[in-house]
Amino acid sequence: MNLVFKALADPTRRRVLQLLRERPMTAGELADHFPVSKATLSGHFAVLREADLIAADKQGATIIYQLRLSVLEDALLAFADSFGIGFPAAELSMASPMKRRPSSRKA
Repeated sequence: MNLVFKALADPTRRRVLQLLRERPMTAGELADHFPVSKATLSGHFAVLREADLIAADKQGATIIYQLRLSVLEDALLAFADSFGIGFPAAELSMASPMKRRPSSRKA
């Protein structure tokens, strides 16, 4: 979980994840959204891959990145559980997504 939170700590990496929520994108498509060098962005991709938040699929000379939402969900559920928010992660993982009950926490 430490790797996930390290990855989420940087606003550039959070923006990459937001973009990948829309659809898988190539490294070049992602780079068009940032005023940083491709080498710098490549370092951000490496941190996100290390945390298993994104998957990289190399197709020839092109790398296509895709969000691994289940890893992010699991990390956030574990984080919430550590503060007593919502249901324990183990209970949620046994329930199907359609059977998940809303948190008892009031907004």
